[in-house]
Amino acid sequence: MAQYKTEKRKARVGERILITEDGFSLGYYKSGDVFTVSSTTDKGVTGENDCFILHHEYEVIIGEQSPTPNLYEMSYDELVALVEDAVKALRTRSYKNGYDQGRFDAEIEAAHGPYEKSDQQKRDDVVEKAKKDVRGLLVGDYGTTTEFIVNAEKRTVVALRKWIVRGCIRERGISKCAPNDCFNAHIGKAIALRRALGLEVPSEYLNVPQPTEVRDGDYVEHYVGTEPMVVSSEDKFPPIDKPFIGLAFVNEYRGMFKITDDSRTEGGA
Repeated sequence: MAQYKTEKRKARVGERILITEDGFSLGYYKSGDVFTVSSTTDKGVTGENDCFILHHEYEVIIGEQSPTPNLYEMSYDELVALVEDAVKALRTRSYKNGYDQGRFDAEIEAAHGPYEKSDQQKRDDVVEKAKKDVRGLLVGDYGTTTEFIVNAEKRTVVALRKWIVRGCIRERGISKCAPNDCFNAHIGKAIALRRALGLEVPSEYLNVPQPTEVRDGDYVEHYVGTEPMVVSSEDKFPPIDKPFIGLAFVNEYRGMFKITDDSRTEGGA
């Protein structure tokens, strides 16, 4: 049965109304009845059966909507049909959204040329991929436990896979950052774990672009040679147990500093 969209106002001739009260119906109508208005007065309206209905006893029908199905009362075939309709609607909407987005991208590309991510965006993508890669490889790894030894000073990450029962090392994988590259512990973990598992290391892990943006928590060195300093935003209390430098200062004199570690993890330096 259809459900009606209604609004509370005085009806006009020719509009349909839904009875919501029947206190003065005298049995001529009841709540839920639908009438088409044939005439109106200040006090009420007359339906097509000549019954008089007070204005406060009805609402004007402005549309219809399908009722929410009761899943517990539906048969198996009805449930299957409902799911198939929902999937079809989702596919149609997804296709339309994809088509609209593709057309928009094509128009932008035609006007401004193809979109090319910056080196920083590419590096951010690789770092996120490495994090997900590690989580995925560790899921369901029963019988063993994996320990990562991150040495930011030596720019290495070691993955040790140990038997849980015996505690001895089962496999070992090592990743070492090149001297002139920026160290990132997340990429290092992904490389070391893949090597421990005997899996291929994606080339993007080994050829990731260098960072171009300095961010809070990065480690930088002055190009003339200094110890690593952690970059700290001026709007928070700086670390007291390690050398630090202000983010705004580094950005102002960006050409004087190089980013040596963008892991942004506790204990990395």
